Amino acid sequence: MNAFTNRRYGSEDVLKLEELPIPEPNDNEVLIRVHATSVNAADWHLLRAEPFIMRFMEGFSKPKTYILGADVAGKVETVGKNVTSFKPGDEVYGDLSGNGFGGFAEYACAIERALAHKPANLSYEEAAAIPLAAITALQALRIAEIKAGKKVLINGASGGVGSFAVQIAKAYETEVTAVCSSRNVEQSRGLGADHVIDYTKEDFTQNGQHYDLIVGANGYHPLSHYKRALAENGRYVVVGGQYKQMFGAMFFGWYYSLFGSKKFRVFVAKPTRADLLFLKDLAEQNKLKPVISHKFKFDQIPEAVRQVYTGHSPGKVVINIV
Repeated sequence: MNAFTNRRYGSEDVLKLEELPIPEPNDNEVLIRVHATSVNAADWHLLRAEPFIMRFMEGFSKPKTYILGADVAGKVETVGKNVTSFKPGDEVYGDLSGNGFGGFAEYACAIERALAHKPANLSYEEAAAIPLAAITALQALRIAEIKAGKKVLINGASGGVGSFAVQIAKAYETEVTAVCSSRNVEQSRGLGADHVIDYTKEDFTQNGQHYDLIVGANGYHPLSHYKRALAENGRYVVVGGQYKQMFGAMFFGWYYSLFGSKKFRVFVAKPTRADLLFLKDLAEQNKLKPVISHKFKFDQIPEAVRQVYTGHSPGKVVINIV
């Protein structure tokens, strides 16, 4: 099979097309013929070993994970003897971020629980745009204790995670405020946001409004500003954005959470089949639709990664493998 590998850390220029043996699934694994994948921030974090601390987990001098790509959508080729949920020919999608990645290839193996049947109303490329970003959005909202009627703010609403967070929050029947740049205001409205704040014109932490849940998918504000924007018993969850935003919540969120009813969290999503099935159901009810800004061919994977790293693309960047 053909695969793009990264045998060393660096920019997208270190991604090289290699011919490798087709992997053989273990007893609890599924071999997928990958039809489409997408690029996430996790891919270029691993590619570049940024932040540097990642080298202590992924290999100090060279990466342990040398085929990137967390998201996959494709068709089952073969299954291990203990697999009961899938059979050859099934159309599936999944998140391999907890399974060693591997989506930047023509074939990939995945443990059974990392996959679900593909939403019937979506193409392979649409399905491949969903898993990691949408699971992150869903789990962030749940950690923040989302409930119908609450006021939810999504900071960074136009990106991959943020665009899904807006739609999922609306599916929970909440009042959603999306924060994005001028060029993405109409996109956020189209996704169902009740209110849209253009951050180039207004600072949501200074406008006197208070929110029950704030999801930080992008951008940066000091924790004290988020605290000011939270309602009593409010929850702030960081899933992305500038390093100082994530590290600020990681190292000081506990301190702010000690005093009063407002809580601060940073977390890393854990892919589960239950969440994939939940998202499949939303998609088939037309309550979840990926925003795809760019499409690339398999041999353009380095360009696709560059687009995510430098392009400030709304929604997702997808790659057609077949």
